Amino acid sequence: MSDEQLSRAPVPDRAEDDAFFPSAYSLTKYTSSKTDFDGTTYPKPYTGGKWKILMIGSQERYLMMKGGEFFSTGNHPVEMLLPMYHLDAAGFEIEVATISGDPVKLEWWAFPHEDEAVRATYKKYEKQLKQPKKLADVIGEGFTAETPYLGVFIPGGHGVLNGVPFSKDVGDILHWAQANERFTISLCHGPASLLATVVDGGKFAYEGYEMCVFPDSLDTGANIEIGYIPGPMAWLVGENLRKYNVKILNTGITGQVHRDRLLLTGDSPLASNNLGKLAAETLLKAVNA
Repeated sequence: MSDEQLSRAPVPDRAEDDAFFPSAYSLTKYTSSKTDFDGTTYPKPYTGGKWKILMIGSQERYLMMKGGEFFSTGNHPVEMLLPMYHLDAAGFEIEVATISGDPVKLEWWAFPHEDEAVRATYKKYEKQLKQPKKLADVIGEGFTAETPYLGVFIPGGHGVLNGVPFSKDVGDILHWAQANERFTISLCHGPASLLATVVDGGKFAYEGYEMCVFPDSLDTGANIEIGYIPGPMAWLVGENLRKYNVKILNTGITGQVHRDRLLLTGDSPLASNNLGKLAAETLLKAVNA
């Protein structure tokens, strides 16, 4: 059977009423057994022992669509694990947290099972992904200038739209990162997390920034047409970011990445390797300055 003969109907998820996985056809367009990892290594990794990365994952699988259907989603494994590979290889310890402290949910249907770099990273962090820290516990009484997170990494996947953009804890961390010259790293739908900075009347921390984000045009067009998502989204990432004078640089998904000040972003899963390299090289340069 050719790709064109595959069904474009979203696949029912038997674990939940009116819930769906992406169609068989859409997976041929959006997933692969291997990534574009190019074997990049870091001969002089960070060895100082102080600086870490805080990775904030999604603890919720089911995203409700505008029509009431559920999309069975989570974090995209490539978007999470390939940047983690680069940061880890560059010598930075990664701590995993979710808002609730419940396990990170992954879009397992997108896992590249023949990709050794991704598989090895998952294996190394599997325990943390299944037993992450609760974000409120990580924050404790608040972050200070001495808090040892050099970067905050928030991967995409539609699951990030559950809770993360509406979390005061996430917003507080991002405001802290801005105030203390720490890096924020995100891609695809992950930049929706930046909206958390306005929770409870906060000021949007990235006013006027340029960034790469998953295009709204795909979530309103092709993603519905090919059955990747089971219907229109309840809200759109780019549309909401633009309310704060954000300039989104990409119109498609080509693997584009961008740095604006201390914000590093990528356009889609295709940007995972590029963003990982950009983040690792940028953070290494920062610690060696």
